[in-house]
Amino acid sequence: MTKIAVWCRHENDCIIGIGPKIPWNIPSDLQRFRRITSGASITCGQTTYESFPNRTLPNRQIYVLTFEKDYEVSDKQNHHVVNDMMSLKDFAEPLYIAGGASIYKLFMKNLAPEVIVDSCNHNEIDKSLSGNPVDIKECIEKMEKDYSKISPDYEEDNVTTTVWVKKGEFVPQEVLKHIINSIIN
Repeated sequence: MTKIAVWCRHENDCIIGIGPKIPWNIPSDLQRFRRITSGASITCGQTTYESFPNRTLPNRQIYVLTFEKDYEVSDKQNHHVVNDMMSLKDFAEPLYIAGGASIYKLFMKNLAPEVIVDSCNHNEIDKSLSGNPVDIKECIEKMEKDYSKISPDYEEDNVTTTVWVKKGEFVPQEVLKHIINSIIN
């Protein structure tokens, strides 16, 4: 299995949220995420799952990581509750990690993704939101230490996206081709 982390962070502080909200609205970033993960399996935390419109993303299998054993998903056929992230260790197909911050941190520490799609937002954060800033600084530090950048920077709407691969890992070419094509198209 190939695990792929996909995130968009603010450039200087690695913030990905203010409270449970994404502190920017960049349609091209959402479209890129949809293209990358369409038809795939994704995993996310409960808060991120509950932030999806109607608690779903069309054309995806969603694995919700939660401590709640009796957690109810909105689509029992396509959404699945996962109480132990280690059960995803030997997932049979590519698995896209869609956040939030605690999920990124858990994966980076315990089940390091082979690929990271790092989108860096150079726009301003919406300062009208209330709540605590949520950052992934430790994930970025680990990425910069343990991963190699394998793509040029792709720029769209003041968001730079690059692809990183864990040093020493083999990643199937079809996975990388899909990611790159999804970013540039």
